[in-house]
Amino acid sequence: MSTDPWGRVDDDGTVYVRTAEGERAVGSWKAGEPEEALAYFRRKFEELAGQVALLEQRVRGTDLAPAQAEASIAKLRESVADAHAVGDLDALLKRLDALSELVAQRREEVKAARDAARAEARAVKERIVAEAENVAESTTHWKTGGERLRQLVEEWKAAERIDRVTEAALWKRLSAARTAFAKRRKAYFAGLDEQREGVRSVKERIVTEAESLASSTDWGPTASAYRELMRQWKSAGRASREVEDELWGRFKAAQDQFFQARSAVFAERDASFAANAEVKEQLLAEAEKILPVSDARAARAAFRGVLERWEEAGPVPREQRDRLEGGLRRIDDAIRKAEEAEWKRSNPEARARAQNTVDQLRRSIGQLEARLDKARAAGKDKDVKDAEEALAARRSWLEEAERTLAEFS
Repeated sequence: MSTDPWGRVDDDGTVYVRTAEGERAVGSWKAGEPEEALAYFRRKFEELAGQVALLEQRVRGTDLAPAQAEASIAKLRESVADAHAVGDLDALLKRLDALSELVAQRREEVKAARDAARAEARAVKERIVAEAENVAESTTHWKTGGERLRQLVEEWKAAERIDRVTEAALWKRLSAARTAFAKRRKAYFAGLDEQREGVRSVKERIVTEAESLASSTDWGPTASAYRELMRQWKSAGRASREVEDELWGRFKAAQDQFFQARSAVFAERDASFAANAEVKEQLLAEAEKILPVSDARAARAAFRGVLERWEEAGPVPREQRDRLEGGLRRIDDAIRKAEEAEWKRSNPEARARAQNTVDQLRRSIGQLEARLDKARAAGKDKDVKDAEEALAARRSWLEEAERTLAEFS
């Protein structure tokens, strides 16, 4: 007969497990040694223990619904109670009991959260009504205000419902706010026609000035003048649609005439910069040979020489400027990263930390080797196995730590 603290194998091969209620048979074993039988049924226990641990993790670490959690606990409790396994089954049942208590507490928390949600819903709807009343009373941005009121109605619909009396009273206030806003907006637009004549005269003056600048060749100041005229146009307000469209057409025609003429001159000038672009293409190709950076100091010196000649080459066409400048920045960034990496490698504090890690691991390996020799001499196979596994892990860590330390060389 073979035994362990939680079970035994009888002479006839029957396997028993010990529980608080006494022994019960969990299987039979005819094919091998009793220890193999116990090992097999211990593994069955470990599988159950793993399922209990996983359920504990799900209950404690997620928002698993109490009903679903309790169903899972009941199913697992039944599996443990009837388990064909050898191990401390009573302990697993106690863990499941503790988990049931936690789920009950969680259920109370869910109920409290639901009550809090109802209170929060009332606060949300009171906030919606208060904001709607503020918009109705004070806003003068009609489009924004109308859109905000529509959003508030959608927020109201999305919020949780509250008791009927309070819901009806708050909805009545919200409806009244929307009606008041609509009346104010209507009154505003009724008086808007009186302002449109003034806007028309302002924009006619802007258009006249824009047309007078259309043939200018003073590119910089005139472009600034057009930007200022555009700013004035936007701040002047709107005339009637027909007047607005006619004046805008004249303004845009004058503006287009000027900027098209400027673009033609700039295009001709860019053509004269083509030779400069060829020089910079060659300099960029020369600079790219610096990569990959193996010596940051030498790379920086070579790049500095390229940069001096780059500045001497002069401007390039606008459509090539971003690509050429971007290529040069990319090389500069690579050199700067190499310089930063070289500085990190020479950082004495980081080197000292790396050396300390290597020293600690070497001492730990020495201690483990002594423990291994002692376990072998005593014939303790389990201790030998544990020491060998620990040594393998620390030797692997030491290799990584020594590689890190070598990077500071």
